[in-house]
Amino acid sequence: MIFSREYIGYLSRRTVKHLQDVKLIHTNQAALVEERVAEAMIEELSLEDRINDEVRIILEAYQQEMLKSGAQYAEMFKKVKAELVRKYKAVI
Repeated sequence: MIFSREYIGYLSRRTVKHLQDVKLIHTNQAALVEERVAEAMIEELSLEDRINDEVRIILEAYQQEMLKSGAQYAEMFKKVKAELVRKYKAVI
């Protein structure tokens, strides 16, 4: 993940405070809302990490074929990742 959990916590606190200030939300349990916003942010931000892990697993399974055909790992990584991003309809 590109951001630390502390920074995500900060972002979630600022987001909830902003939403309260502009009266888009009203809550007496700001800490609970901040926690849920942080969890959602972490889930979204870790999507690319999960996709990268899946790409590595796929390429590991095809390692012998890639060696035989002379395929470049970096090029195949990009292609497989693009396919998975399309499959999951992710925005990265």
